[in-house]
Amino acid sequence: MYEPTHLRTFLAVAQTLSFTQAARRLGLRQSTVSQHVRRLEEAAGRQLFARDTHSVELTEDGEAMLGFARRILEVHEQATAFFSGTRVRGRLRFGASEDFVLTRLPEILEGFRYDHPEVDLELTVELSGTLYDRLAAGKLDLVLAKRRPEDPRGALVWRDDLVWIGAERLRLEADRPVPLIVYPPPGITRARALEVLERQGRPWRIACTSGSLNGLIAAARAGLGVMAHSRRLIPPGLFRLPDRAGLPELGKVDFVLVHGRRRGPAGEAADALAAAVLAGGERLRRSGG
Repeated sequence: MYEPTHLRTFLAVAQTLSFTQAARRLGLRQSTVSQHVRRLEEAAGRQLFARDTHSVELTEDGEAMLGFARRILEVHEQATAFFSGTRVRGRLRFGASEDFVLTRLPEILEGFRYDHPEVDLELTVELSGTLYDRLAAGKLDLVLAKRRPEDPRGALVWRDDLVWIGAERLRLEADRPVPLIVYPPPGITRARALEVLERQGRPWRIACTSGSLNGLIAAARAGLGVMAHSRRLIPPGLFRLPDRAGLPELGKVDFVLVHGRRRGPAGEAADALAAAVLAGGERLRRSGG
């Protein structure tokens, strides 16, 4: 009833909320993406997206289809691997940014290990900038991280707003420097926060620096300051600062998958894990706690 190709296209649109970005990710024309979504909606008898000239949003039925699509594709890929007799194997060095520590990434990795037991998966959790450096040095095969604004590489997993977050009772004083809770260099959110504050002419000070997301969260919950963070990944116990706080807009951030240079078994394993992450990308937007 549901064509796997149409389901993959649906997931790409759901994760990027853009027919253009989905077409770029899949290597298809935008008209083909629209056709796939239309045929899936016809098969389901429901509208899956609410769209106009400015935005694309999932409908309630579209949200329901996300879980079904992911499970159907997982089973489809398992059956294909079983009957084709092909087995992915080898050592795979995978890097994920600190942003995903509290998401359901472990569930995706657990499913990948179940489907590909002959792959030796080696996980590195680091800052996005550090992961890119290790990838460039040939020390990683696949990276899931934030993308620098000037970097065109990578398959888009999703695009999100960066927002200011802090403790619920935190109040900023307009005549005092903004207390910042940040990753150390080369943290991408750190650079963005400093850039927009400098552009606004707003004074700031570093209240806490930590390479660990849990360390930043602890400082923010204690009310030490504010931090720039993905809107869809706000940790429990922290809240988006209201507009009346007067802080400048942080803009968008892209979360992407970037492949290393190695091919052969490592490249095949990286391709398989990238497919699993893209198929399960919606789960990454939800807390694992």
